[in-house]
Amino acid sequence: MSASISLSDVSWSTPDGRELFSNVSLTFERGLTGLVGRNGVGKSTLLGLMAGRIAPRTGSVQVRGSIGCLFQDVGIGDGATVATLFGVGEALALLDRAERGLAGAEELAAADWGLEARVTAALAGVGLEVLHDVALSKLSGGQRTRAALAALAFAEPDFALLDEPTNNLDQDGREAVARFLAGWRGGAVVVSHDRDLLERMDGIVELTTLGARRYGGGWSAYRAQREVDLEAARHDLYDAERRVAEVARTAQAVAERKARRDAGGRRVRARGDQPKILLDARKERAEGTRAGNARVAEARHAQAAEDAAAARARVEVLQPMTVALAATGLHDRRLVLEVSRVRAGYGDGPEVLRGFDLEMVGPERVALTGANGAGKSTALAVIGGSLVPRAGSVRVCVPFAVMDQRMAMLEAEASVVENFRRLNRSVDENGCRAALARFLFRGEAALQRVGDLSGGQMLRAGLACVIGGDAPPPLLILDEPTNHLDVETVEIVEAGLRAYDGALLVVSHDAAFLEAVGITRRVPVG
Repeated sequence: MSASISLSDVSWSTPDGRELFSNVSLTFERGLTGLVGRNGVGKSTLLGLMAGRIAPRTGSVQVRGSIGCLFQDVGIGDGATVATLFGVGEALALLDRAERGLAGAEELAAADWGLEARVTAALAGVGLEVLHDVALSKLSGGQRTRAALAALAFAEPDFALLDEPTNNLDQDGREAVARFLAGWRGGAVVVSHDRDLLERMDGIVELTTLGARRYGGGWSAYRAQREVDLEAARHDLYDAERRVAEVARTAQAVAERKARRDAGGRRVRARGDQPKILLDARKERAEGTRAGNARVAEARHAQAAEDAAAARARVEVLQPMTVALAATGLHDRRLVLEVSRVRAGYGDGPEVLRGFDLEMVGPERVALTGANGAGKSTALAVIGGSLVPRAGSVRVCVPFAVMDQRMAMLEAEASVVENFRRLNRSVDENGCRAALARFLFRGEAALQRVGDLSGGQMLRAGLACVIGGDAPPPLLILDEPTNHLDVETVEIVEAGLRAYDGALLVVSHDAAFLEAVGITRRVPVG
């Protein structure tokens, strides 16, 4: 029987009782499937259920075949090495003892003499040249991801579950992931916001608050079908709202007829020319009819309102969000930034930047480029003022905001609303709520404590607080802004930054993002 993963009526809730999704039924077989959806909807949780890391609240998960996982939390515990990721630490230690003449006869008989070569080949397959005994703590986040990907390929499971595999990877790393999946012959489920990677999928599953739906083809095919779904949902909403209005008009007409009949009945009773027993019988029949009509009208109204609410929810899930920004007023000849001959490093460590220069004038859109470790984020830290250069000068000539992945401008103990009001003191309550709603912080969501937000939600909150007010800064400095955002929110950010009339300095390995925000100049670092 071929390998498969089947979920039947699966539901899951957070420890505090908040339901992420319910009654999800899906089957995954051979081929590449992208799993998409807004941040917080439960994509990583769904992977965890398939991997057996957590149990569903209701429903069942059946797995036929073996599973290998690449999650974002690649462990770097005490003593963990590259060999630990591969699960071959003991076997490689045996080979080491054998080479030093310290292994017994039984151990020599069990030795796998080709193991080290296969591990090295797997690492080379993802463009990583490290020794198997290197501690994971010594590797960068991107290197650890590559090593975990190599270990996954080495294990040759029937199914690969990958959670944001291209996060923290430079362009070479992203291409390594793409090559890995292109050569994969089993089944793979990939949670990702990387549109280039999603374009290579055989199918897309979208997880929303309404459930899960499968689309054939890659990213472009999914987006095209989603537009069709949105148009159908809008049509359903129009019909449902028309029925609600029609039911209301009918109820009003019935009420007016009843009022006229009641008035007529009172006039007849007042004349006193008809037997009381006859009048009472007529009154009883009329009241019975009115009660029956009222129940029918109430049921029709309830059904119409329910249909409208369902259609409205569907439109809300499918409707692309838009972001409108206030103007910065940055003049096109204004000097924005001047960096000259900067050298920088961390503590007593080696220099990361050597002789870095950059000048920005007016609303330029500049991307710093280079491989992981080249010093791009270090350059942003120097420009933003969080790292003092060892030599050279930095002059930022306009107000600016630095948006790193930690969102340091937000106070963790305060709510999203409180952070917004603190950073945008001139905006009233209605303006605050409207700005936050554009970034999906509606109603109670805006009252969440920032420290409780996921990485993607925190970045969304930071964007809302910085660019959602009535006076956005003339310079935005963004360090890998798309790393923890779902694709839909990435597109919201893109739309907002396209409307932004200030200067933009970005570090990002997301080629689609850089193109979408209109980068005008690329400056190599390192």
